Amino acid sequence: MSYTPDGQRSDELAKHGVRALSSLILIISVTAVMWVLEAFDYTTNGWLDRFGIQPRDVDDLPDIFTAPFMHAGFGHLMANTLPFLILGFIAAARGIGKFLAASLIIIVVGGLGVWFLSSANTLGSSILIFGFFGYLVGRGIFERRLLDIGIAVAVVAVYGTMIFGVIPGDPGISWQGHLFGLIGGVLASWFLRRG
Repeated sequence: MSYTPDGQRSDELAKHGVRALSSLILIISVTAVMWVLEAFDYTTNGWLDRFGIQPRDVDDLPDIFTAPFMHAGFGHLMANTLPFLILGFIAAARGIGKFLAASLIIIVVGGLGVWFLSSANTLGSSILIFGFFGYLVGRGIFERRLLDIGIAVAVVAVYGTMIFGVIPGDPGISWQGHLFGLIGGVLASWFLRRG
């Protein structure tokens, strides 16, 4: 039986607390930026919407990095805010560095999928939301740690029905962003898994 001194246990708890607080501050800050951007977009009659992903337009490729933070109105943003906050916080709680790397992979894979396959200007944090979902589930599969498996099961139990969002249907909803965001999240969990 191993013994952990009280001081070491306190240090571990403090470390996890700081990491959780940092993750919370980051996710709330990014969410606040999205709300500020949408407020600006509203006052300029949709001027920022042009920073969505225009399919197969080479000059528009850099917009794969801006599109996940723009929305097509406050209704769109409201629908995305809560899942972004919850899944983003859980994904970031393991560490900000891994979270930023995972987010970059999700944005690139999701954005390129939209760029190649979509037929309309696409924007919204759904790419990241589906990516965080895939990342958390993938961590449970690839890390094989009890905590990651438990998180993956809980995420599927609460958000599992969102998987239907990858099926083509409503022309106003980017199934391409959902599908390739999800794929990007699973790929991120594979590339960033512990050795």
